[in-house]
Amino acid sequence: MNDPRTVLQGVGLSKRFGVVQALDAVDLTVHAGEIHALVGENGAGKSTLINILAGVLRPDGGRIVLSGREVRLRTAYEAAQAGIAAVFQELSLVGTLSVAENVLANRQPVNRLNLIRTAELRRRTRQALQVLDVDLDPDALVERLSIAERQLVEIVKAVSASPRVLLLDEPTSSLTRRETEALFGLIRRLRAQGAAIVYISHHLPEVLELADRVTVLRDGRHVATRPAGDITENDLIRLMVGRELRDIYGQRGMTERGTVPRLCVRNLSRPGAFEAVDLEVSAGEIVGLAGLVGAGRSELGRALFGAEPASSGRIEVDGQHVWPRTPTAAMRAGIAYVSEDRKEQGLYLRHAVRDNLVAPRLERFSNRWGWLRDGAIDAYARRARDRFGVVTPDVHQPVERLSGGNQQKVLLAGWIGIEPRVLIADEPTRGVDVGARTEIYGHLRDLAANGAAVLLISSDLQEILGMSDRIVVMRTGRIAARFDRDQATEQAIIAAALGADGGGTS
Repeated sequence: MNDPRTVLQGVGLSKRFGVVQALDAVDLTVHAGEIHALVGENGAGKSTLINILAGVLRPDGGRIVLSGREVRLRTAYEAAQAGIAAVFQELSLVGTLSVAENVLANRQPVNRLNLIRTAELRRRTRQALQVLDVDLDPDALVERLSIAERQLVEIVKAVSASPRVLLLDEPTSSLTRRETEALFGLIRRLRAQGAAIVYISHHLPEVLELADRVTVLRDGRHVATRPAGDITENDLIRLMVGRELRDIYGQRGMTERGTVPRLCVRNLSRPGAFEAVDLEVSAGEIVGLAGLVGAGRSELGRALFGAEPASSGRIEVDGQHVWPRTPTAAMRAGIAYVSEDRKEQGLYLRHAVRDNLVAPRLERFSNRWGWLRDGAIDAYARRARDRFGVVTPDVHQPVERLSGGNQQKVLLAGWIGIEPRVLIADEPTRGVDVGARTEIYGHLRDLAANGAAVLLISSDLQEILGMSDRIVVMRTGRIAARFDRDQATEQAIIAAALGADGGGTS
């Protein structure tokens, strides 16, 4: 018997990419007024399923039923017209257009001559941004926004269409807890208004906090659908990975700070981004850098790597003054940087896995005439693939064909491969499942254990607390507080990021 509450059904949906069966006869049923979470490891088929339901991909088999009627969604536009809106893990905004032009794309207000009413476009965009308490200029170009700001624009764009079905793929992956709470409030309001919401996240605590029901996928197949109130985080992990994971953050090493820190930053400034930053990271130490969106964390990391150089101050590596004006200069000084945006800034998507793994260290694979040694590259790439657990049948496969988690492993492997003295890891587990997170944390700990200084930039406070020996909080471009690990709490970090009295030392 059909359930009258059912709004969206995927029945026996299948999809194959070459030799990979991404989805294998998967069923999904979503009710009106329900938040239905979809979880699984990277490569489990979650994003493929969302892309089929959003009209981006066509299934090889199965059918989609919307409000009791079978539909064929051949494009994302057709899905939007049917009342299905999506926020994808890899953002779909147009960087050269304004915030307003992206939020109301294909829905711009026009006059009798079909010309856009610019003032009304701005007004509607401001109104839409206010729903999530987002303070952005409607005329700002999207390409000039941070990753987190772009993610908020993507969410506002989807919600402003008042969809019957809202598909959210890792919507909080770059958001701080404050922005996440605002999004949760919005999602709950949409549920109360009768919307059907499919929510993908690797953050299992937020899944259990938010969802009414949870569906687990593994290896492209449906494993289970359970009420969220009847399942624990450990239950979900066992269903997702087929085994039990313990202590995902690993064991903290015994760090003894030397007389000279491996990385020392003094009075570092770049107007409009950060100012008068003092920071130290010792060999063997992981220092967490926390703060709200716009606090200047990523800008500081990029300055240390020479991607957006600072204007004044001093940077030292092992007591030696360095001033990286380019990433190449930073690498020569022993500094590596794992970008928060693997697709835009981190990887060569159309190039092979092997090419990405050796890109930061090509000179080590060339002969005295400058010719690359393909055999040595292939051998190294296979060793790196095995060491970092990159799931790919062939190191010659384009990296764009890998799941998000495996792409992230390739990015991390490439930079750890240059054996840096300082590693700046900016959101290193963004969009990565719990199993892959455990592996990435292990590699960061191994790197620190071998003497590297690790600066961990993250919006995930559990990650910051679980991984860091010390924690530094930034607010509006300045250091707001510092905590030793045994003093730090989630509440104290948030208070410092907001400018409230939360302890710590500044």
